[in-house]
Amino acid sequence: MTFRNVFIAVVIAAALIIGAFVVNQSRPAVQTAQPGAQFVKATGKCAECHLQETGAIVHEYELSKHAAVGVTCLDCHAPAQEQTSEDHRGFVISKAVTAANCRGCHATEYEQYARSRHAAPAWAAVAGTADFTPEQIAQGEGFHAGAVNREPNGLARLEGSAAITSGCASCHSVGKPNADGSIGSCTACHSRHAASVEIARTPSTCGSCHMGPDHSQVEIYTESKHGVMFAAQRSKLNLGADPKTLSTRDMFVPTCATCHMSGLDGQRVTHDTTERLSYWLFAEVSDRRPGAGMAQEQMKETCTKCHTRPDIDRFYTEAEAVLEKTNERVKEAQAIMKSLRDDGLLTPEPFDEPIESVYFDLWHYYGRTSKHGAFMGGADFVQWHGNYELVKQTAELKDMAAEIRARHAGAGAGSVGSGLDAGGGAPAGG
Repeated sequence: MTFRNVFIAVVIAAALIIGAFVVNQSRPAVQTAQPGAQFVKATGKCAECHLQETGAIVHEYELSKHAAVGVTCLDCHAPAQEQTSEDHRGFVISKAVTAANCRGCHATEYEQYARSRHAAPAWAAVAGTADFTPEQIAQGEGFHAGAVNREPNGLARLEGSAAITSGCASCHSVGKPNADGSIGSCTACHSRHAASVEIARTPSTCGSCHMGPDHSQVEIYTESKHGVMFAAQRSKLNLGADPKTLSTRDMFVPTCATCHMSGLDGQRVTHDTTERLSYWLFAEVSDRRPGAGMAQEQMKETCTKCHTRPDIDRFYTEAEAVLEKTNERVKEAQAIMKSLRDDGLLTPEPFDEPIESVYFDLWHYYGRTSKHGAFMGGADFVQWHGNYELVKQTAELKDMAAEIRARHAGAGAGSVGSGLDAGGGAPAGG
């Protein structure tokens, strides 16, 4: 071989090596910064099969922050402590990915969530204590007394298991206990393979559960000035911004998460959605929550990112006036129901007499709507979907109570039973 041929071969080899380095530099970091063979095996092999079987989840994962920072499929699907494992095409994975898997990297977020009503109280509101360990009940009661150690929902039991499975549980399972000892599901808000902050910040995500006549938050938000601005300016918002550095340049229009969870312009981020709430708005009669003063100040601090303090204080004063008036109307209806029960004019069974449903609708639908509308800036929900219906339902309740008494007096009947609480016999959790 001549020197010329050797020289050409060396030049070509060098060019190929340099070209390889150039091409490699243009590859995304998630490919070039792989921690080792296990990364290649897990992500590559998983994608190879799932592209054929469930291609959408591979695409979601590729778009996620997890993929961008090198989190592999196996990092999330490997069995956490106390989880049941299974062999899956050459891998050992958890049979069920739960909040315990997320907790491995997001411990602070999990602990904050565990203090919220999205956790154990959400599931207990439907199923009572049956699925919880004594330790889980004690922990939940420590944060929300009476919200976990309770009976299953009376109305849900009447509706039956089919309605519970496809209805109640679809939302309330956000706080269902898992076999591994953890509570709930992070993916209810963040979506599984997208693991998206943007999805969790989007009002329609919250609205998939917080909607309808008994908790019409998404409808109220849509009517409010906040909702109108979000609809018009969504494309200008940075919904995927890092929670730790989120600023009003990213979110100059608030969504549900902005007010209830976000660390805006230096505020503390929280996954306890109840941390900034000052009243039990979902209750029949709404009292102040423990630590209400601090909670209200934290929420008002969020408001100051867009509004002046006098306007914020005025807004709260007006909302609290609606709350007090709504409480008065519900107490009046409560007294009517209590009087009927004390006089033995209603049966002990819940919802077997029409007046019980009227009372339930009065506080559970229209009372809640009035209060939520006032605290979220939804004028129509304070008025027509709230107070008008409260007035209408109260008149109907009084008329029905008078008919029951007249019918009882005319028949000369004895007591037909008493013993339920004044609330109509169907506890309904927040």
